[in-house]
Amino acid sequence: MLQNMIRTELEKISDAKNAAFVVRLIPQYKPEQVLGCRTPALRALAKSLDPDSAEVQDFLHTLPHELFDENQLHAFLISRIRNFDACLDAVRTFLPCIDNWATCDQLTPPVFRRKAELLLPEIQEWLRSERTYTLRFAVGMLMQHFLDARFDPVYPEWVCAVQSEEYYVRMEQAWYFATALAKQPDAVMPYLTEHRLNGWVHRKTIQKAIESRRIPDERKAALRALR
Repeated sequence: MLQNMIRTELEKISDAKNAAFVVRLIPQYKPEQVLGCRTPALRALAKSLDPDSAEVQDFLHTLPHELFDENQLHAFLISRIRNFDACLDAVRTFLPCIDNWATCDQLTPPVFRRKAELLLPEIQEWLRSERTYTLRFAVGMLMQHFLDARFDPVYPEWVCAVQSEEYYVRMEQAWYFATALAKQPDAVMPYLTEHRLNGWVHRKTIQKAIESRRIPDERKAALRALR
């Protein structure tokens, strides 16, 4: 049975020292739920499996997983799906089961780069979610795919409109605006000068932008005055 095979393979690449670190970093997991498999080893395992096989598809649909490492492997397997529609379906299925920022941030399917515009209706839907990591993923997709040639001034409006008390959502909003300040400063700077953002997000955006090497010193000086 593939489920048992995958668990066996994960146990082979487990790392007790790293497991203890992960439990401290992501405390919602109990020690018995973390094997501590390191990212390169998980990527290699994902690469060794055929994401289109019936067995792997069974694993991808057997949710929720028990282990943090299974969730990580799941994200890497989805990222190997080369068909856009199939990948999007897999993301839709997995998103409600993501329960931590690390797995959320590992879910970056390369196939989305080629047809990113097709994600926009999905992103708008995800931004209306009440799930922390669905919201975080939506903002992450806008940051990854829509801050360069595909940028439209409406996108930061979408991110600004997200209302959440969740730390990992607010932090992603701050990362988005700090990154946008480096790539689209004219469109994004008014969000800071006009104090359009939530107070916490405003302050964290400024902090991250000041720490960034991509922001020129004169803009950093202006941002410091807006704290």
